[in-house]
Amino acid sequence: MSAATETAIGTSAPTPVTEVVAAVLLRETVAGTEFLLAQRPADKVYAGYWEFPGGKIEAGESARAALRRELQEELGIDIVDPCPWLAREFCYPHATVRLKFFRVTAWHGTLAPIEHSAFSWQRIGDAASVTPILPANGPILRALELPPLYALTHAASAGCAHELARLQQALANGLRLLQVRDKTLPADERRDFAAAVLRLAGDYPATRVLINDDEALARAVSAHGVHLSAKSLWQCTARPALPWVGASCHSAADLTRAAELAVDFVVLGPLLPTASHPGAPGIGWQRFAELIERSPLPVYALGGLHASLLATAQRHGAHGVAMLRGWG
Repeated sequence: MSAATETAIGTSAPTPVTEVVAAVLLRETVAGTEFLLAQRPADKVYAGYWEFPGGKIEAGESARAALRRELQEELGIDIVDPCPWLAREFCYPHATVRLKFFRVTAWHGTLAPIEHSAFSWQRIGDAASVTPILPANGPILRALELPPLYALTHAASAGCAHELARLQQALANGLRLLQVRDKTLPADERRDFAAAVLRLAGDYPATRVLINDDEALARAVSAHGVHLSAKSLWQCTARPALPWVGASCHSAADLTRAAELAVDFVVLGPLLPTASHPGAPGIGWQRFAELIERSPLPVYALGGLHASLLATAQRHGAHGVAMLRGWG
């Protein structure tokens, strides 16, 4: 189902392209969110390797229909409302495989390894306890570590003290990914505010804090990464050497550039009218879904959104929602 190596951007790929679907089955437990890996049987290439279950799309078959059929055949379950997610291309020595991943959180029936040697639930954020895992699945495992909500600070509107209080409550309620934005603050004030945000986040070890468009500040306050503006995305000649890198995108070209730099995730918008741009209609859900259909990167929808729209965003292919005002 999966291939051994990823196709380099700009290189010639073998033809024909084999279209494949893969399922990231997710379940909630008291220990955290878990995902399912299945082991390839002895009679298939890469026997014994672990992968996300799925298979080839047959002629005339939609991706969703193929996913439902494959999971019935492989695991004996009927899936409910799969959400489109990432798309990646990988090369076998003889062909290119284009995979479309779907997230699946509901199904009917009892899981059984009908066409696999075994299956295993793994907790997101932990090192996989099963090996070997197909190398092609590495980016998918990393993407799973990203939470569905991404908060952007807005201290300039209500003041740093108010924003820190809002953030403290949001962290207590489970927020785990945030960006220190506030580019209009004086440099010293922004640095102090960023340092205070990192201190609050330190009480929640799984939280990641990114600094907007300032790699030097990110390093100075020991942030987890940097978030590039669309302008900086095009000015960078290489991915910043930080653990986590996000980027703002507004077009198909921006999305392609972000993939070339191998950032970890992007935000795309504005999706809906916003308080800062009330007259602008936004790109809307249909165009959003079209733009990210083949994105290899997790995409957060941004612009006029609230956490209540998370399910809508994910049905349209988003990893989650990014919010400036709606997170606290």
